[in-house]
Amino acid sequence: MDIAYIPSPSHGVVHLGPIPLRGYAFCIIIGVFVAVWLGNKRWIARGGRPGTVADIAVWAVPFGLVGGRLYHVITDYELYFSDGRNWVDAFKVWQGGLGIWGAIALGAVGAWIGCRRRGIPLPAWADALAPGIVFAQAIGRWGNWFNQELYGKATDVPWALHITSSTDGRVPGYYHPTFLYESLWCVGVGFLVIWADRRFTLGHGRAFALYVAAYCVGRGWIEYMRVDDAHHILGLRLNDWTAMVVFLLAVTYIVVSARLRPGREEVVEPDGDTPDGDAVDLDKKADSEADSKADSKADSKADDEADETTGKKSDGKKLDGKKPDAKTDTESDGPAQSKESVEPGEPADSEELVEPEESVEAARGEAESAKKV
Repeated sequence: MDIAYIPSPSHGVVHLGPIPLRGYAFCIIIGVFVAVWLGNKRWIARGGRPGTVADIAVWAVPFGLVGGRLYHVITDYELYFSDGRNWVDAFKVWQGGLGIWGAIALGAVGAWIGCRRRGIPLPAWADALAPGIVFAQAIGRWGNWFNQELYGKATDVPWALHITSSTDGRVPGYYHPTFLYESLWCVGVGFLVIWADRRFTLGHGRAFALYVAAYCVGRGWIEYMRVDDAHHILGLRLNDWTAMVVFLLAVTYIVVSARLRPGREEVVEPDGDTPDGDAVDLDKKADSEADSKADSKADSKADDEADETTGKKSDGKKLDGKKPDAKTDTESDGPAQSKESVEPGEPADSEELVEPEESVEAARGEAESAKKV
């Protein structure tokens, strides 16, 4: 009896000449771009500067890839270091095998380095990136579909995944598409974080912690459905135990952080700590110089108006026939003027009338003497 099913690709790589184009790698790359794009929009909305998310992602992404691969190799070491296995395969990331737990843990170390160099708080950056990261996981899970891996138990549901490969112990048949379940769960977690961040104004890393806790819930039941080889502890797969421990840590962080540091960060990226800080300083300096010039010009204009007003007042005094005091005459006219005392009761202007007549008589006498000579 034929049933509906999800077909698997016949192969997960397409060769463009000598260059292999792998579906798994494309899913990872597209996921990274989505995470950076959405994280940048959220970072700007919180008061950050454009480009900061991408600059820090340059540190976080390589660390995350290394961490994800290390976690996978350590927890499934028998795939690479047991008899008949080639340890070189541990470096073949394109064949699949990235543990999200290691990717987030070591990626956080790279992000911390990038944030420290920029002078911004890591929790605020993580809050902005949280929805983008989980959306990137949703896209990255489709890389498992290209590789026909990480499927669940056999089933006859209409959305069953048809596995056709028989390599590495696979048995062709119809199985639960756990990659699809996790992809859809991640999309739901992403929208949950966006809604909760707007509704409750999450800050200080609580949006990121909510993403971690919600993802762990879904990963727990999805992991239980998988049939690929894994280490078991007390009847549960290792990743189930990891999900439970990480979930408790994330919830504890949310509760403690909300009590110790309520609210959200008011400043997430000081201008002086960014590469564009010099440009900002120059703008501020130019504005300061412009203000200083304007103030200086205003002060100069005020002084000129004051001098003009003072001059008008002085002229008014002379026109009124008021005699300036002796100190003012001395300072303004200098030693050229005569300072003979005036007899009491004598008119003040009599001396000024006599001096011109004596000068005229003296000039006439000198002219007549010159003619005689």
